Amino acid sequence: MIHSTLPLSRTGVGRPKRATAEGSTGSGRAWHPWPLPFAHGRTRAGVTLAQVAAPVALITAITLAATFAPLAIHLSPLLVAAPTSTAAFASSRFTAGTALVASAAMFVVDRHDGLLHSPLLPIHIGALLVVSGFVVAARAVHDRDLRELTQVRAVAEAAQRVVLRPLPRQLGPLRVACTYRAAAAHALVGGDLYAAARTDRATRFLIGDVRGKGLPAVEDASALLGAFREAAYQHATLPELTAALERSVRRHLAQLTDSDPESSERFITALLVEVPDETSLAQVISCGHPQPLRGRRGQVTALPIPHPAPPLGLAGTAPDAYHVDTFEFGPTDTLLLYTDGIIEARNATGGFYPILERASTWTWECPRTLLHHINHDVDIHTGGRLEDDLALVAIQCTPEPGTGHAPPSSELTPTP
Repeated sequence: MIHSTLPLSRTGVGRPKRATAEGSTGSGRAWHPWPLPFAHGRTRAGVTLAQVAAPVALITAITLAATFAPLAIHLSPLLVAAPTSTAAFASSRFTAGTALVASAAMFVVDRHDGLLHSPLLPIHIGALLVVSGFVVAARAVHDRDLRELTQVRAVAEAAQRVVLRPLPRQLGPLRVACTYRAAAAHALVGGDLYAAARTDRATRFLIGDVRGKGLPAVEDASALLGAFREAAYQHATLPELTAALERSVRRHLAQLTDSDPESSERFITALLVEVPDETSLAQVISCGHPQPLRGRRGQVTALPIPHPAPPLGLAGTAPDAYHVDTFEFGPTDTLLLYTDGIIEARNATGGFYPILERASTWTWECPRTLLHHINHDVDIHTGGRLEDDLALVAIQCTPEPGTGHAPPSSELTPTP
């Protein structure tokens, strides 16, 4: 059991290197790993001039070189480089236009070389047009595939965002920020999960980590999130809610037995937190999940969980199987929930990220700033390479009116 108290520092660091989710499954903005400046025959403002300049400069340079070269040296065949190189970054229409301009330049160069009535002129132009035709056709196929890929990616992003919905920045008296970083390339959702539910008298949070990776992990995470979003409003106590989630996870895994014989070995570590509106306390139930951190009065504490339950899928189905740990959580206190993606993040020498040591360097006054600092710090430790999914949720209890510590109004704006 880790229980450490560390002094807080106001030392801040910059933003995370990698795209992260703050208040959403992305960074608040959609991040696309594939820049598409020429997709579908379109150009973006600010790069059109550079796009046009490259083939024009190449054609101009070859034409001028041929003008000053001896007549016995024919440089016009080099003009085929203009459409072939253009196809690497431009649309099929732009490549076809470049081929026509190169053909005109070839006619001018061959005429200068005295080949106007020679059979070499039609051979040169014909060869350029044939090569350009193949290049344009290949580019057209590429553009079609790119359109399909863009559409598939848009659908995949929409589906992933439905699975892991963004958390509002304000839930009752609580300020909230969240980060999600999937280890899989181009993925927004993995085996980690978080959710929140606002009831009449309290706010409930769930953070979890599915055993395994890939699509099976996403399926398990989706099942638990769906169960929480429904059960969080139906059960009065946190043990009753946790027992209901255990039953839902067991039903989900039982349905997978025929298609996945190893489903009985799957489980989900989870941490459930309830923050009542009228008390300065937080209730926590841990199902094999890493213990949360609390920033309070200039100190960072790893909250002890003396009686954790087994992970969901392996735990009990009755409420009395779960022990509730209660902690003080008053105005300006900040609670950090996280998955093991952060504590198992390794540096180049294989060392784990020392979360308790680094906690003293974070700025805990603002949940959003806190998560920015953590992500940046983890990137420094790992060199920007994460081998596991990472989910973070920061929760701050807002001061009571009249204390003089009210949060900035910009921080109370709901996440769009």
